[in-house]
This record gives sequence, C-alpha cells and structure tokens, in this order.
Amino acid sequence: MPTPDVTITKQQDPQLSHIYGFTDFHLITRERGGIFMFYNAKNELLFIGKARKLRPRIKKHFEDTVSPMKNHRDEVTKIEVYTVEDPVEREIYETYIVNKFKAKYNVEKVLYK
Repeated sequence: MPTPDVTITKQQDPQLSHIYGFTDFHLITRERGGIFMFYNAKNELLFIGKARKLRPRIKKHFEDTVSPMKNHRDEVTKIEVYTVEDPVEREIYETYIVNKFKAKYNVEKVLYK
C-alpha cells in the first residue's frame, strides 16, 4: 500500500462545515485520479472507491442518494486519499483493498463471502 497523499478528519464542531463535519476538502486534488478510503472512529475501513477526479467523487458520496454510504455518512471520521493516475492500477488497488481489509460497505468486487 502506498502512503496516503492526503488524510482529512472530521472536525469536532460539525457547524464549521456543511459536508458532514469535514472542512479540508480543498486539500484533495480536483483534477487527478486515485482511490479513497472512508474510516470510522475505530479506524475500521468502511468503504473504498476510485475516481478519475477525486474531490468531486468523494463529495458525491456525501450528497448522492444512491451512494452505498448514504445511510452511513455519519460514521465516517477519516478520509484517506491516494493519487493513482493509471485506471488499471486504480481498479487493482480497489479490488485488492476491498478483499484484504474487508471494507464494510463495499458490495461489489467482494471475493471473501
């Protein structure tokens, strides 16, 4: 696993941000692709995803009504972001991490059930 390029955490005062307590979205690249991981307060992996453009995709998980995270957004306390430009590498990382770390809310690409 590479080292995360950006890690943002939920603020104690959720009124500082309208995005579920996260105020540092500006640190996440808007134009580059990669993978992202959502963690809870116990540092358990909740969800991993990939995107061609990271910031808009991550924000969609907090706003979208069809996201697998829609009922679990309040659980997310940390987001790790890894820049991976190659789409094939993103796919490989996502599938590997879903199965290696048993991401709680990923339903696709699960091989361990």
